[in-house]
Amino acid sequence: MIDDVAKDFLHGRLKTIREALVWKLDALPEYDIRRPLTATGTNLLGLVKHMATCEAWYFGEAFGRPSPEPLGRWQDADGSDLWTTPDETREQIIGFYQRAWKHADATVGELPLDAPGHVPWWPQSNVTLFGVMIHVLQETTRHAGHADILREQLDGRTGLRAEYEEAIDTAARATHRAKIERAAQAAAGPSFSPGAVETTP
Repeated sequence: MIDDVAKDFLHGRLKTIREALVWKLDALPEYDIRRPLTATGTNLLGLVKHMATCEAWYFGEAFGRPSPEPLGRWQDADGSDLWTTPDETREQIIGFYQRAWKHADATVGELPLDAPGHVPWWPQSNVTLFGVMIHVLQETTRHAGHADILREQLDGRTGLRAEYEEAIDTAARATHRAKIERAAQAAAGPSFSPGAVETTP
């Protein structure tokens, strides 16, 4: 009984965070969902592609339930699942993610939490469905957090879902940011110069 409750709770959280990640692409032009926004190239559509690949591998291959569509090499091999080529469309990537959800949801629905699996790219490769659910939920949440920050950098939009979104008050945000900046400078001490870069010895 407790296993069913735990599984339903984890699965419900995963479904919510999946939707939040996809929503971060809402109403953005093609360039903005694809362009690198960090020094390591992190981009919004690449995060969606990455999580689609993760779900397909972890809830498919790891439990002997291969993805119904071909998968590229595992993400750590060449990083190709972290960005999209010009001929890969937004619709294709989101569709891939949604099909990966469906396949993953079937695995979650049909197997018990203690079902054994095998993740050959992990040092301790023998796993259970429970462990994989925790891992994928953690990964999805982590990357949805990345997407939150990337989206805020692009146009200031934040939030978990459209129904919770509030109008952007740029003046209030500027005031709040300035307060945090003053606190940071005060903590740095009187010798701190805002234009200087502090280094840790």
